[in-house]
Amino acid sequence: MTLRDKQSLFVMLVAQLIITATAHGDDLTFGEAYRSPEEAARLAALGKGIVKSLHVQRLAIDLNLFKNGVYQTATEAYRPLGEWWVQQHELCRWGGRFTKPDGNHFSLTHEGRS
Repeated sequence: MTLRDKQSLFVMLVAQLIITATAHGDDLTFGEAYRSPEEAARLAALGKGIVKSLHVQRLAIDLNLFKNGVYQTATEAYRPLGEWWVQQHELCRWGGRFTKPDGNHFSLTHEGRS
């Protein structure tokens, strides 16, 4: 599957994720979706990201989750969405399963990166 194919698949899956969250009574806002190469390099230099971020390739999104109007920061709050996400396609990855959990991160794997 080409990068372009994955980008289109990712958009469709994110749309389904948003619909699923809303159907379960959750509210979402966008966090970070696209990240420029310059921003990825800046964050990497600060120890807050990686240069080869999937955000740069439009294969990752951070979503802000609200339950009853309250912004959720704990990875555990994202677990139902994360578990749903990884079941949608073999390429889907959820940041809550990373060594350093990042619960609001949803991505498609590409070239060995999640």
